[in-house]
Amino acid sequence: QVQLVESGGGLGQVGGSLRLSCAASGRASSNYAMGWFRQGPGKDREFVAGVNWNGGDTDVEESVKGRFTISRDNVKNTVILQMYSLTPEDTAVYYCAARPAVVSRTPGQYPYWGQGTQVTVSS
Repeated sequence: QVQLVESGGGLGQVGGSLRLSCAASGRASSNYAMGWFRQGPGKDREFVAGVNWNGGDTDVEESVKGRFTISRDNVKNTVILQMYSLTPEDTAVYYCAARPAVVSRTPGQYPYWGQGTQVTVSS
């Protein structure tokens, strides 16, 4: 069992930045790939970025590539989503998720989820 707790959401400005953090705990959580997903109003949950268990391989969705970065610290058991150049389209609830070993872009392949953190971008 892996427990995930997101933090760092809130109100951001267009063109500004926000930093989301996901704290993982539980059995062998450092052996899990971690993903960030988001769900905007009336939209399906979509993949944003992910990092494999060793932190060496990352995958970033094309619409946020160059603006968002993902990193992990297996000593602190945290995963960071750093978001720059925010736009109103980034407004969503952001979820952290975990699955064994390697990143997947499919939400259904993640057995563990955090409760989500709201990000609202306004001008």
